Amino acid sequence: MQFGVFTIGDLTRDPATGLVMTESERIKSMVRVARKAEEVGLDVFATGEHHNPPFVPSSPTTLLGYVAAQTSRIILSTSTTLITTNDPVKIAEDYAMLQHLADGRVDLMMGRGNTGPVYPWFGKDIRDGIALAVENYALLRKLWREDVVDWSGKFRTPLRGFTSTPRPLDGVPPFVWHGSIRSPQIAEQAAYYGDGFFHNNIFWPVEHTQRMIELYRERYEYYGHGTAQQAIVGLGGQTFLRANSQDAIAEFRPYFDHSPIYGGGPSLEETMDQTPLSVGSPQQVIDRTMRFREDFGDYQRQLFTVDGMGLPLKTALDQLEILGGEVVPVLRKEMESLRPSQVPDAPTHASLKAAAERAGK
Repeated sequence: MQFGVFTIGDLTRDPATGLVMTESERIKSMVRVARKAEEVGLDVFATGEHHNPPFVPSSPTTLLGYVAAQTSRIILSTSTTLITTNDPVKIAEDYAMLQHLADGRVDLMMGRGNTGPVYPWFGKDIRDGIALAVENYALLRKLWREDVVDWSGKFRTPLRGFTSTPRPLDGVPPFVWHGSIRSPQIAEQAAYYGDGFFHNNIFWPVEHTQRMIELYRERYEYYGHGTAQQAIVGLGGQTFLRANSQDAIAEFRPYFDHSPIYGGGPSLEETMDQTPLSVGSPQQVIDRTMRFREDFGDYQRQLFTVDGMGLPLKTALDQLEILGGEVVPVLRKEMESLRPSQVPDAPTHASLKAAAERAGK
């Protein structure tokens, strides 16, 4: 099973100091988080894509390419890549280029995003969101799998005899996760292609996440990719760790209360009870994460967010030290001991390449 972190790259005031990172500081802090994630033994670093303040990661491949040059093992991913407002041709080219630079340590999560105004900024209509996700991804798959593409659709100019360059590394496209919080059509799309389904359940109650994952699993089996138990599932989460729960809650509460996302809503305790937010000791976070398996079945990827909300970089790095040193090793051991033999690992470039070679024999 893969464990990692994702960042949304927000610029939020630190309620303890009143300071806000500059854009340069925030971008470089994301790089430092990625490097630290590898140092402490995590498997994945993922970045969001946003084109509006107060966020900075408007160019994920630029950031991930820079991180690739400073790391050697960690998988570089997104959370998410906007399949609706990005041109599929540019996605095909950018992520294939990143594949080569990172020696295959690349996958990506497709999503529609959660910022309505981004659609007209890129010449699109939000009312076409699902249709854009479906059509653009169909073209992206074709671009990665066919050397010469003829194509026509509703949302972009036709292609005639087009070749996307560079070609995917070793002829193997990056593995794709489809990220969705509330859209069953995206779970259906992931199942149709046999891709991964990532539910960022960070704000949602268990029952909603269960329905989405069960739909994906059922349809994955329906389309003949394997049993429902073999479907490739990823989950999001947020955590804040200290040696004991009292210290964790006391330190995190001001950030929660002043958060543009959480502030003014249910209390910290209510949010922890109703969503996957986990604030406490290493053992409490381990216990809470193990409940994900009970609620959603065996799964392949768990990503946490540990930065943002105005947290200082040092605090985020402290979180990674505890996560990598005290939490993830236990989760790996316990998850692995409970996983049935027929449940697959998360796909990697190496495993996809080996599968392609076996199929070609």
